[in-house]
Amino acid sequence: MLALGLLPLAAAAAPEPYRLDPVHTRVLFAIEHAGFSQALGTVSGSEGVLHFDPQDWSSARLDVTVPLTRVDLGDAKWNQATLARNLLDGERFPRARFVSDRVEAVDATHARVHGQLTLHGVTRAVVLEVTLNAVKRHPLPPFRRTAGFSATTALSRADFGIDAWKSVIGDRVELRIEAEAVRDDNASAPAPDTDTPADAQDTSLQDAADAALKHATQTEPRHDH
Repeated sequence: MLALGLLPLAAAAAPEPYRLDPVHTRVLFAIEHAGFSQALGTVSGSEGVLHFDPQDWSSARLDVTVPLTRVDLGDAKWNQATLARNLLDGERFPRARFVSDRVEAVDATHARVHGQLTLHGVTRAVVLEVTLNAVKRHPLPPFRRTAGFSATTALSRADFGIDAWKSVIGDRVELRIEAEAVRDDNASAPAPDTDTPADAQDTSLQDAADAALKHATQTEPRHDH
């Protein structure tokens, strides 16, 4: 009788709060480079909050920010070029943000996370295909309960107003996300994004990006004959 009496309370339990581990969370992107290869880059240091119950995917909620200024394509000049005004425009829009709308369970370890991605000042609907890798006590100190996920999606950079260099840079961007989140009762959502264009701000980053973009165009291989 006691067990039966507790069933409604268990059903109404809120999903547990987790905080993303920025050290073990990374976004990998792949994009066509002039038809020769898929250029690969990563962004590390993402932060955010996940509310999650592995027994009820539909109750999950996610709010995460991605620091685009930490983009890494393996070359300092190209990193700066990617942040130039006609590409990511890292001076005005240093972060991307994803906020979930709803989560659709596929099975016990797979789900589709529907949400809104804000990138380059534009917000579009995006669906993440998510795999739950594990939810368990971490084997290393401080031995916190940890959830690990892998996710994939694809998007059009033109949909977010990033359409420069069409002859060199492909439009389709494939994303792979590896994330770990640590149980944290004090976890709270990131502050609202306040990145807005400003007329007067430090232009050092933009100047460096513009210089890098010029350098990159000059060092691209040319075949005039």
